[in-house]
Amino acid sequence: MWIYNFGLACYAWLIRLAAPKHPKARLWTEGRRDIFARMARAIDPAARIVWVHAASLGEFEQGRPVIEKLRAEHPEYKILLTFFSPSGYEIRKNYQGADYIFYLPIDTPRNARRFLAIAHPEIAIFVKYEFWLNLLGELRRRKIRTYVVSAIFRRNSIFFKPYGGMWRQALEAFDAMFVQNEESKRLLAELGFDNAVVAGDTRFDRVAAIARAARDIEIVERFKSSGRLFVAGSTWGPDEELLIRLLADNPEVKFVIAPHEMEQARIARLLAAAPGASIRYTECTPATELASKQLLVLDTVGILSSVYRYATWSYIGGGFGVGIHNTLEAATFGLPIAFGPNYAKFKEARDLVTLGAACPVENYEQLAAWFAPLRDDAEHLQQTSRTAKDYTLKHQGATEMIVRTIFHR
Repeated sequence: MWIYNFGLACYAWLIRLAAPKHPKARLWTEGRRDIFARMARAIDPAARIVWVHAASLGEFEQGRPVIEKLRAEHPEYKILLTFFSPSGYEIRKNYQGADYIFYLPIDTPRNARRFLAIAHPEIAIFVKYEFWLNLLGELRRRKIRTYVVSAIFRRNSIFFKPYGGMWRQALEAFDAMFVQNEESKRLLAELGFDNAVVAGDTRFDRVAAIARAARDIEIVERFKSSGRLFVAGSTWGPDEELLIRLLADNPEVKFVIAPHEMEQARIARLLAAAPGASIRYTECTPATELASKQLLVLDTVGILSSVYRYATWSYIGGGFGVGIHNTLEAATFGLPIAFGPNYAKFKEARDLVTLGAACPVENYEQLAAWFAPLRDDAEHLQQTSRTAKDYTLKHQGATEMIVRTIFHR
């Protein structure tokens, strides 16, 4: 355990050392300054608390359906939400679904005791992962009901290594582990845990809620008009190289491309792909003429999930880098999906490929070969779209099972 504590101390020291020059490190450090005093001032000591921890923004979106169902069905509880990463906290620090939102203090034994003394949760919920050993040990000692939701366990993870004893012991803190698949349950059973519940992935519930709440976007509606629309989300440079060629080869198709990062050089390169027929979303007004435009560059955040509702086909970026981004937001609208080759660690992407609703591509020729029949064969397009939609419908319900189990043990 001393190695774990020493490693965390070194990590915190390095982050503080980097803070003057690195914005994220500075946010990480400043967000934790006087954390316990700020928590003590904010949190009502008489309140009944459910504490939900998410590592970052992606885990927050995964846990959000649980938070919102708890809020709707159990208003007697206050929700404490914590983040480890600035990319989660800074974006969601004003989220209205939680009563208290803080960074999670670094997991030292003393911090774990202080945090739980101030937060005094009746229930603790970890989203997917982030198994903080001191906090889990303290939760167990205090007999606080503790859960992990949408978890995935793999044979190659530390829990199954010969040196993973303290990590295996940490799992004893959980009253129930809500896992995404049967394989995770089997692996936990090998370690002697019989409290795993196959509930599935709460992201399916989240994207269903997003689809129901999709907004009308007048600019996109006018841009599409009576044509057909191809939407590419969270794209990076290698993705955009393929998409620029696809756009040039399909002048009758309208394209919306949403870069993952809003670099001006990247946006300029996209606009140059269709000179005279491209425009930035932020430059559009109700009076902007869009009929002659083929490419709309979505240079803003927060509306991509609503833009998918106008699409006929989709492409998800990131597959030529560390991994693809969210495929479920497109699939829930029944869109055929293409993406780059790095998708294997995402179960939903593997499932969609197996079902024929998604296609990995390594080059432009493969992208064009995937797109052509979906463009030209209405029956093939309809079947593929139905497969994608049915997949998301089939896997909804994790949130209901989780909340029901926690409150009706």
